[in-house]
Amino acid sequence: MFTAHTEEPNWGKAHRILMPAFGPLGVREMFAPMLDVAEQMLLRWERFGAGTVLDVPDQMTRLTLDTIALCAFDYRFNSFYQNEMHPFVDAMVDGLKEAGARTRRPGMANRMLLLSARRYEEDIRLMHGVADQLIAERRRDPAAGPKNDLLGRMLSARDPVTGETLSDENIRYQMVTFLIAGHETTSGLLSFALHLLLKNPRVLHAARARVDEVLGTDTPRLDHLASLRYVEQILMETLRLWPTAPGFAVHPHEDTVLGGRHAVTAQDTVMVFPPTLHRDPTVWGADAEAFRPERFDRDAEARLPPNAWKPFGNGQRACIGRPFAMQEAQLVLSMILQRFDLFEDDPSYTLKIKQALTIKPDGFRIRVRRREPTALKSRSAPPAAPRALPRPESSPLPARTEGPRTRLLVLYGSNTGSAQAFAQRIGNDAPARGYAVEVAPMDDHAGRLPTEGAVLVLTASYEGQPPDNARQFVAALEAAPAGAFAGVKYAVFGCGNRQWARTYQAIPLKVDGLLEAAGAHRITPRGEADASEDFFGAFDAWYATLWQELAAVLGTDSAGASAATPLQVEVVREGRSALLRQEDLGAGQLVENRELVDMAAPQARSKRHLEFDLPEGMTYRAGDYLAVLPRNPGVNVERAMRRFGFAPDTQVIVHKEGAHLTALPTGYPIAVSELLTSYVELGQPATRAQVETLAKATRCPPEKLPLEALAREESYRREVLDKRVSVLELLERFPACELSFAGFLEMLPPLKARQYSIASSPLWNPTRCALTVAVVDAPAYSGQGRYLGVTSNYLAALAPPARVSVAVRPSQPRFHPPEDPQVPLVLICAGTGIAPFRGFLQERALQAREGRRVGPALLFFGCDHPEADFLYREELEAWRLAGVVDVRPAFTLAPEGEVTFVQHRVWKDRADVAELFRRGATVYVCGDGRRMAPAVRETLVRIYAEATGATREEAERWALQVEREHGRFVADVFA
Repeated sequence: MFTAHTEEPNWGKAHRILMPAFGPLGVREMFAPMLDVAEQMLLRWERFGAGTVLDVPDQMTRLTLDTIALCAFDYRFNSFYQNEMHPFVDAMVDGLKEAGARTRRPGMANRMLLLSARRYEEDIRLMHGVADQLIAERRRDPAAGPKNDLLGRMLSARDPVTGETLSDENIRYQMVTFLIAGHETTSGLLSFALHLLLKNPRVLHAARARVDEVLGTDTPRLDHLASLRYVEQILMETLRLWPTAPGFAVHPHEDTVLGGRHAVTAQDTVMVFPPTLHRDPTVWGADAEAFRPERFDRDAEARLPPNAWKPFGNGQRACIGRPFAMQEAQLVLSMILQRFDLFEDDPSYTLKIKQALTIKPDGFRIRVRRREPTALKSRSAPPAAPRALPRPESSPLPARTEGPRTRLLVLYGSNTGSAQAFAQRIGNDAPARGYAVEVAPMDDHAGRLPTEGAVLVLTASYEGQPPDNARQFVAALEAAPAGAFAGVKYAVFGCGNRQWARTYQAIPLKVDGLLEAAGAHRITPRGEADASEDFFGAFDAWYATLWQELAAVLGTDSAGASAATPLQVEVVREGRSALLRQEDLGAGQLVENRELVDMAAPQARSKRHLEFDLPEGMTYRAGDYLAVLPRNPGVNVERAMRRFGFAPDTQVIVHKEGAHLTALPTGYPIAVSELLTSYVELGQPATRAQVETLAKATRCPPEKLPLEALAREESYRREVLDKRVSVLELLERFPACELSFAGFLEMLPPLKARQYSIASSPLWNPTRCALTVAVVDAPAYSGQGRYLGVTSNYLAALAPPARVSVAVRPSQPRFHPPEDPQVPLVLICAGTGIAPFRGFLQERALQAREGRRVGPALLFFGCDHPEADFLYREELEAWRLAGVVDVRPAFTLAPEGEVTFVQHRVWKDRADVAELFRRGATVYVCGDGRRMAPAVRETLVRIYAEATGATREEAERWALQVEREHGRFVADVFA
C-alpha cells in the first residue's frame, strides 16, 4: 500500500482481489464483528466506572486493532482483556519510526547503526511472524472453507485479470498492511472526533439527540446507520480538520503549469497536505477553522467543488478501506454517545499532535459515566450533557441526624475559584440545617437536575463565555425545550466584574433565564457579586436569607437549625509537621528574575521579567496564562501571628466536620506560620457581615461603637471597601475585639492562584515560559502601612533555582496569534499588558528567521517614560529592524503633543490602523479593564465611524459583530 508502485504486478493483483471485500456487501458482513469488539470496549468502560481516566488514543487503538483483526482474519487480539497492548503494536510503531528515519539517513549511517538495524529486523520478524501464524492456522482449519473474510479471499480467490492467486509472501505483506493501516487511521479519527465533540457542546448535544431518537435503548443494527447521518457528518468534518493521514504525493505525467503560476516537470513530486487543503477559506468559508458538521449535510456536500475533501488519499491509490473505516467509526461513536456521558479529564487540555505513521491527539484523556436508563429511553426531552471534570460523588454530611434530610445540589462554574469557594461555603453549612448536600462542578449535572430538593447554581462569566467546568451545562440548557426542567427548584448567584460592562453577569443571566424557560421554579431572585465592589459582602447579603427562602419553598424547618458547624482549633505545643497539598499545579523552576525598570528614575515602579522551566509534560501557546500559587508576604503573616500571640513555630490542628469541604488542612499538626502563609488570603477587604461579627465580638464600648458604625452601608463602603481594609487591619486597629483565631480563619477565603499572561512563545522554548510582572508595593489606601501585592512580591523576592507551583491555563480561544503568520496584527497594550504581545512578536520573529513570510504588525505601547519603563525596548528595536513590527509608543510622563495615553496614539495613527484592518488585520488589546481597554475600544469605534461615515449606533453594531462573529477584535483585560 505504501511502498509498491502502481505498475507492479503484485500490487495490481492484490488490489483487484481485495476490492470486492470492501464493497457495500462485503462491509455489511463485517458489522457483527465490529459490534462485538465495540461491546467489549464499552463493557470495560462501564465496569471500570466514572473514576477511571481513559487514554483515548490508547483505547481507540485497542478497539480498531481488534476490529480489523477479527473482521479481516477472524483472529482475536483481546486487547481489552490485558493491560499491555499486543507486541505487534510496539513492533509496528518502532518499525515504522525506524523505516522513516532510514529514509532520512545516508546509507552508510544506516549500515553503521547496528543496534537500530537489529531492532528493526526483530520488529519486522515479529510482524511477519504474526501474519504467518494466522495463515498457517487458517490453512490447518478444517472449517475454513466457508470463511469469506479478507484472509479467506486472499488464500482462495483468483485475480480476474491474470487468473493467479496470491503467494503466501504477498498475503503476509497484505496482512501486515491491513493490520497497520486498518487500525491506525480509524483510531486517530475516533480520537479526534471525541476531542472535537467535547470542545463543541452544541454539536455533542445535537449528535446525542439524534442517537437517542434513532437507537433509544436498542442495540445498534446495520439498518440504523442510514438514519445516523449526523454522526457520519461529524466524522467527515473531523476528517476535514484532522485527516489522520496528513499528506500524499502526486506527480505530473508531463511538464505542466499548475494554476497558471507553478511550473512542474514530469520528474517533480508534488506533496498535497489535506489539513491545509481542507482549510481553504475560498471553499470552506471564513470559519474554516470551526468545527461545523453541517458543512456535510447532503445539499452542502453536493455543492463542494471536486477534490476539496481528500482525507483518504487520491485516485486509484486512495484507501480502499474507506467504507470499512466509516462504518466502524459511525457505529462506535453512536454507541459511545448512546451509553455514556463524556468528560474531559482536564478541561484545560489544548490539542497536541502526536505523529507516527498517522497523527493522533497526544495526552487526550477522558472519563465516562454510564447514562441513566431514563436518559437512554427519552426521545423527546433533551439528552443529558457531559461534564467537563468528573469528581467522586459527595457523600451527605451527617451533621443533623434526626428526621429525613432534604436533598440540596450546589453547583459551581468557576475558573479562578471564587464561585467554587461560595459553593463550598453553602455546602459546609448545609448539613447542620438538615440537608443532604452535594457540591459539584456544573458540568457534573449537565442536562440532569433533580426535582427533589433544590438546586443552587453559582457561576462566573469569562468574556461572556461559561467557565471551563460549566460549558456542557450551559450547552444543555440552550438545547432544552420548554418544560424540560419542570419540577426543578433553583436559585442562581453570579460572580463578575463591572469593568467588563458588556459581558457582566452574562452567564448567570443566561442560566437563570434558560432554567426558567425550561419550566424550573426560581426560589429567590438571582444574586450577583461585583469584584470591583464589595464582592464577598454581596454574597453575604444574598446568603443571609437563602435558608429561610429554601425552607419556605421546600417546606422544611429552618428555624431550629443550628448555625454552621463551628471551626475548632487545637493548639499543639510540641512537634512540627507542615504539609502543603497541591493537586493540579506542578513544580516549575525559576531560571531568571531581572528588573525591567530603571528604579533610579522618578516615580519608577518595579516590573520584573521572570522565566520558568515548566513541569514535565506541561506545554503552552503564545497568549496563554501561567497560574502561580503564591505565599503571603512574611510581614503580613507576622502581623497576624502577633495579633493572636503565636510564635512562628506554634503548631495547631484544625478540626472541621465535613473537612473535605474546607480549603484548610485538617486533622494533623501544622505550623501557624505555614497555615497563614500558604492557605488563606490575608489582604481581602472585610465584608459588612464580617465587620458586624467583629463588632459583636467586642465588649469594650470605645471600640465596639466605631466598629458598629463601620458596618453601616455608607461608612462601610467609604472606610472599608474603598480603602480595601482587611479583617487583619481591623483587628489591629481594634485590639479589644475578642475574635478567636478559629473565627479569624473562618473569615478568610482560601488562597488562590493568580494568572499572568505568558510573555514568550513555545517556538522559542517549548519547556520554558516568561512572565512580565508589575510588583505592587504602595501606601495602603487605608493609611495603615503599605499594600503588598501577594503574588508579585512573592515572585519578586525569588531567586533561581527556586521551585514554584505553577500551571498553564488556556486564555480565551481567540487570544492567540493567527494560524496564518501573514495575517496582519494590531497590538494595543499598556504597562505589563505587553506580556502576551512579546510572545506574539517573538513567535513572528522566529517564523521570519525560518524563512516564513510574516504579515505586518503595529504595536501601540503605553508606558510612563522612555528612559524608565519602556519594557523590552532593545528586543522591540531588533524586531523592528527585522521588519517584524512597527512600534508606536505613548509616554504618560513625556507626552508628545496630545499623545499621553496609548489610546491617543491609536487615534493619531488611525489611518495606519484602518489600512491594516482593511487588509485583514486582527486587533488585540491587553491591559487595564477599567480605563485603558474601554478607552481603546471607544477609539476604534470612532476610527470606524470616521472612516465609513457611520453613525455612533452603526459603529457600535459593527464593533460587536467584529468581536463576537469574526473574532477580529480580541481583548484580554485585567482589573
